[in-house]
Amino acid sequence: MTTAQKTLACGHGWQVSDVICTAVAGDRPFEEEHPSFCVAAVTRGTFRYRTSQGTAMLAPGAILLGNPGACYECGHEHGAGDRCLSFHFSPAYLERVVAELPGAKQLGFADPRLPPLPALAPLLAEAEAARETCTGDAFEELALRMAGAVAAAATGSSTTARTPSRRDQKRVAEAVRLIELNAERPLSLTELADGTATSPFHFLRTFRHVAGMTPYQFLLRTRLHRAAVQLRTSNAAISTIAFDAGFNDLSTFNRRFRREMGEAPGAYRARRIG
Repeated sequence: MTTAQKTLACGHGWQVSDVICTAVAGDRPFEEEHPSFCVAAVTRGTFRYRTSQGTAMLAPGAILLGNPGACYECGHEHGAGDRCLSFHFSPAYLERVVAELPGAKQLGFADPRLPPLPALAPLLAEAEAARETCTGDAFEELALRMAGAVAAAATGSSTTARTPSRRDQKRVAEAVRLIELNAERPLSLTELADGTATSPFHFLRTFRHVAGMTPYQFLLRTRLHRAAVQLRTSNAAISTIAFDAGFNDLSTFNRRFRREMGEAPGAYRARRIG
């Protein structure tokens, strides 16, 4: 076996895996079958992908597209090994996403891949960063955004969001309050969407439009702000403050705090007055 796969995160109807292939030129390709819709972002290496939609050469930045039940082969005639960030979606999951895209009603991919597209570059970078920093909590949103962006790009649909209505703004305000009241515990995108009686895809787009960031980003900002206040106003251990704020481990808290505040929690606390 030349392929190693590690599940990074999963939920109802979706899964994200880190897939590393070590095949070299001369290795015989073997046929496999997509168990669900597959959207795999190539992050390293090149390979040939053959499936029922056609044959394509994939390189970093390209996205492999697979339909449920479709057989496929990957070959490495021109280079050794590759690495992909592979998103898998159930038909029901992707159907709900496609139903909310203007003009994109076809469920299924007609082409074997998407070429590297500037519009997808920021999202792919976010996903790869989440993989490298082991930020599994971020993948629920990233999976939904990936499904919507790729479905739109594959069908030529527009992802331009309409101007949020007053009802949409009210829903976002309700979600913000829910996050503020429960920031110390796990909050899934599905739970937040259910609280506003909207689909996760519609809720995510609306929240980003109204708040200027995703729900997960807002949740992290809320946790970090509360931790920063506690660092300046209490003598509790840094680990206690991190866990009370909702972080599962100290290393993740330290890394995110430094990125957001520009210095480590200990240094931030040391600068308090008095």
